[in-house]
Amino acid sequence: MTAEDIYQALRDAQEDVGIATVYRVLTQFEAAGLIIRHSFDNGPAVYELDRGDSHDHMVCTETGQVVEFLSPDIQKIQEEIAHKHGFKVIGHSLVLYVKPLDKS
Repeated sequence: MTAEDIYQALRDAQEDVGIATVYRVLTQFEAAGLIIRHSFDNGPAVYELDRGDSHDHMVCTETGQVVEFLSPDIQKIQEEIAHKHGFKVIGHSLVLYVKPLDKS
């Protein structure tokens, strides 16, 4: 979710909250390790709960939709590459930029 998504959800729930408050709380949650902020190209920052798992993202270049996915195959390949070069993986970031399949 973006900060604007959160702000709009709060407004829809008739909560009297300003956008500055939303950003301030998101910053505090990020500092506390409760959420993770992602920046994908020119789009707004996207926030998600830090569940402690390792996953990757796809970003649709037409709609901006962000899709999370988990691939043990990708994780295994990353570990093999790091090991081959004398390292171990301690974190990673993978973003696939995608577009919808043609329906023709």
